[in-house]
Amino acid sequence: MNQEDQQKDIINRIKTIKGHLGGIEKMIEQDKKCEEILIQILAVKAAIDKIGTSIIENYAEKCILEVIEEPENAQNRIKDTIKTLIKFSK
Repeated sequence: MNQEDQQKDIINRIKTIKGHLGGIEKMIEQDKKCEEILIQILAVKAAIDKIGTSIIENYAEKCILEVIEEPENAQNRIKDTIKTLIKFSK
C-alpha cells in the first residue's frame, strides 16, 4: 500500500473510531448495559491497535530504508526503532 492509500485508510479508521466514541457516549447517556458499552470500547481499542500497527509497519520500513541509505547512523536508528516498537507493544 502506498503512503497516500495508507493515510486515507488511517483517516477512515479514525473517523470510524470517532463514530464509535459518539455511540459509546450516547449509550452511557441512555444508561445502556455495561456489557454493551464494554463491547463498543473493545471495538475502539481494536481499531486503535490496527492504526498503530499500520503506522509502526510504515515507520519500521522507512527506518530500514534510511539505514541502508545512511549506514553511518544505523545503530542509533535501529535502537530508536526497537524502543518505539517496544513502547507500542506494551
